[in-house]
Amino acid sequence: MEAGSGAYYAGLQMTGIISRIARWMHRSMPKREDMERNRFVRPFAVRQELWRFTRRSVPRGVAIGLMVGIFALIPGVQIVGAAMMCVPFRGNIPIAAAMTFLSNPASTPFILAGSIYIGNGLGYHADLSTFYGLYERGVSLRDWGYWLLSDAAPALLVGLFVISTIAASIGYLISSFVWRWWVGRKRKARLERAGAAKGTAQ
Repeated sequence: MEAGSGAYYAGLQMTGIISRIARWMHRSMPKREDMERNRFVRPFAVRQELWRFTRRSVPRGVAIGLMVGIFALIPGVQIVGAAMMCVPFRGNIPIAAAMTFLSNPASTPFILAGSIYIGNGLGYHADLSTFYGLYERGVSLRDWGYWLLSDAAPALLVGLFVISTIAASIGYLISSFVWRWWVGRKRKARLERAGAAKGTAQ
């Protein structure tokens, strides 16, 4: 009985977490009308299959959104790039677009610092103290450009590629598991309701 109760409460907790994620994604997800107003995305926004929520398109959308969102780090370019990548990989455009928002002004400094650290660990050379100094002083885009054109660029790009690839892989696996779990739970609830209705009718 205790094991059954534990599984029941774990299921409720999981449902609550998934519901919160779903609400966040619904708020963050660009509407189809918004995507169709973007001249770069409009040719892809009219394709019905890129807006369907299926067991294949959702994990692919999550992976594409994380990959582009972390690697690009440029607002506006992220959504367009994610939408374009969804075409050959048949990912879900709204999901991919929503996932790009995980790289935002609050998370970008940590992503950049982590990328440089990884790039340095792989043999490239970028000065982290210079990065933190530039960030704390709030320097102009020109100063950031000068720094990137130094030996920091290779370390940053390699690090971003590693982080975005790992994040996309993890996102794909987690979303695949959550999707199967969610669909299975809905199917089970539907069968239980059907069974209860049949028993009442008898």
